Amino acid sequence: MESNASSMAHVFLILSVICTLFSSSNGVVKGAFEENFSKSCPSTHFKTSKDGQIWYLTLDQVSDCGFITKQSYRFGWYSTKLKLVGGDSAGVVTAFYMCSEVEAGPLRDEIDFEFLGNRTGQPYLIQTNVYNNGSGGREMRHQLWFDPTLDFHTYSILWNSHQIVFFVDQVPIRVYKNANHTNNFFPAQRPMYVFSSIWNADNWATRGGLDKINWKNAPFVASYKDFTIDACPWKNPYPACASSTTQHWWDQNNAWHLSNKEKIDYAWVQRNFVVYNYCQDTVRNKYKPQECWLNPLD
Repeated sequence: MESNASSMAHVFLILSVICTLFSSSNGVVKGAFEENFSKSCPSTHFKTSKDGQIWYLTLDQVSDCGFITKQSYRFGWYSTKLKLVGGDSAGVVTAFYMCSEVEAGPLRDEIDFEFLGNRTGQPYLIQTNVYNNGSGGREMRHQLWFDPTLDFHTYSILWNSHQIVFFVDQVPIRVYKNANHTNNFFPAQRPMYVFSSIWNADNWATRGGLDKINWKNAPFVASYKDFTIDACPWKNPYPACASSTTQHWWDQNNAWHLSNKEKIDYAWVQRNFVVYNYCQDTVRNKYKPQECWLNPLD
């Protein structure tokens, strides 16, 4: 995330939304929204559907909007369905990400999905990134094979001690491997909170900041539903589920590598939809980062 990601971590409570979370200790846990999340924005900027199952986050010149889990987690599966802002959304970023610090401090760990708004008729870009101990620079950008503003699509993160995998509609678009546990650039030591947000990033998001938000098109609304977490909830000093015990599907051999079908899907994405890969950027990286030498299909 950029420096103003910290603005997405404020707190407020919204009642009457029902959410399902998955706890690695006792199976499925159901509870009211306010038991699991905190939010920040005026009540005018966060709405729900009549049944409380869809959450609408609004950005305008008055405020942005975001929410954060009250619980932090280490390793697991994190997923939501999201419908992005339609029309001219240049400069608007919708995010689904994880961070070890509520205020996105300078030494944070972070795993990012960021959806970069566009001018009407131009494709949305997904930017993914990984931070470890405050250092990032592991960006990739992808186009999508569908219009993400017309319907809900599923965006998911698998995180274990072997790899981080970013999925779109169950298709792996990016695999970030732990470079033999020796490169010190794999976030594996600290638990993370889960965030979602919509915010003004027109200083960098669209064509490097050349295209600014057209506030005449406000309000900009992103829609969320089916937020799911199947992970290890953190409890001090150290929860047993954070160890590599292979008791949970996301910490077993099948989750340490892509399946044969996932390998085919991943190769299709790499051939057709990658816009930028930091591993191939010889201007930014005089020496290729260690994890870039790894085969994501191993």
